[in-house]
Amino acid sequence: MTETSHYKVLIIGGGTGGIAVAAHLRKEMPDLEVAIVEPSETHYYQPGWTLVGGGIMQAEKTTRPMEKVIPKGTRWIRDSVTAIDAEANTVTTEKGQQIGYDFLVVAAGIKIDWEAIPGLKESLGQNGVVSNYDYKTASITWETIKSFTGGTALFTQPKPPFKCPGAAQKILYLADDALRKQRVRGSSKLIFCSAAPGIFPVKKYAKTLNEVIARKELDVRYQTHLVALRPESKEAVFEKLADGGEEVIKYDMIHVTPPMSAPDFIKDSPLSDDGGWLDVDLHSLRHTRYGNVFGLGDCTNTPNSKTAAAIRSQTPVLVSNLVTAINGQEGKAAYDGYASCPLVTGYGKLVLAEFDYNMLPKETFPFDQGKERRSMYYLKKYILPRFYWDILLKGGDLSFGGN
Repeated sequence: MTETSHYKVLIIGGGTGGIAVAAHLRKEMPDLEVAIVEPSETHYYQPGWTLVGGGIMQAEKTTRPMEKVIPKGTRWIRDSVTAIDAEANTVTTEKGQQIGYDFLVVAAGIKIDWEAIPGLKESLGQNGVVSNYDYKTASITWETIKSFTGGTALFTQPKPPFKCPGAAQKILYLADDALRKQRVRGSSKLIFCSAAPGIFPVKKYAKTLNEVIARKELDVRYQTHLVALRPESKEAVFEKLADGGEEVIKYDMIHVTPPMSAPDFIKDSPLSDDGGWLDVDLHSLRHTRYGNVFGLGDCTNTPNSKTAAAIRSQTPVLVSNLVTAINGQEGKAAYDGYASCPLVTGYGKLVLAEFDYNMLPKETFPFDQGKERRSMYYLKKYILPRFYWDILLKGGDLSFGGN
């Protein structure tokens, strides 16, 4: 197969990372030949899906046509990558194209493994089985909560890595508030089953979240990992990670945070590490073996929380090091692992967690972000979506934290 096209910089993925990098490259080097390979006709603001599931935002507000967010001057190749030949500097697509590159940026996102939990895929969106991790089902989460009349509501969190780790618990807190407003909380039992050993890895924020859990009288069970659903009997099967035992819990509603992994074409490529993730230096975001390959976002093996805020912090580092590499020099910009989880703890309440690789707080504002604040809730609801669409995706100043 011969090359059908060749670009100075080829970007895989039209999600947050791919669009942000392209926008910044267009500003840094206006004459640079850049192309994005992305099959979807729609770009999604995924941080908004928790708000959709909580009845706060309409699903339509989280979408825009892909053609509206692709930076001007960037070629959009409407196709999916199926293979990467890092030696030949080419990618192969689903439609049979072979595209060459001088430099490759991999921003392919993460694969949702719905099939990894038996019974989940076929029951998703019906009979009480919901998830905010898909645009089509986030609205069903709210419809299910709104019509809940009592019983057991389960919320799950899988083994890492998975994107937006806070989302698994945020919908728990919103559901609690909603059921109280609907006056059915007294006849409801809310259970959070998490594979993690604790509620949050940063002590400062974990302290506040544990207080929220106590205040809301939530049943939280750690090292409890969902392995199967029995939708016909409304039973969830969990593995008890501490002793290898099994626990079966009957539910009336279950919100599932599904297992996730790297996209298959990365797993099958020479660019992956032993776990299948894009193998990049955790500070420079440059591939550990192929110097003309860079990566950011959910598909990489950087040990940070996989959030849009992490991409916001990674973008200027990657662009700086990529531009330097294009000019034949060694980049010096370094990513410190910054990530942010705007932890909605109820309607009108939010803890803005910001931290680095060392799980130490790295906060934007001059006040204590470890406390629940109404101002931070409004930040999440109103300001961050505008920041995302109008600044992050358009190559604007990324000095602000959040998202």
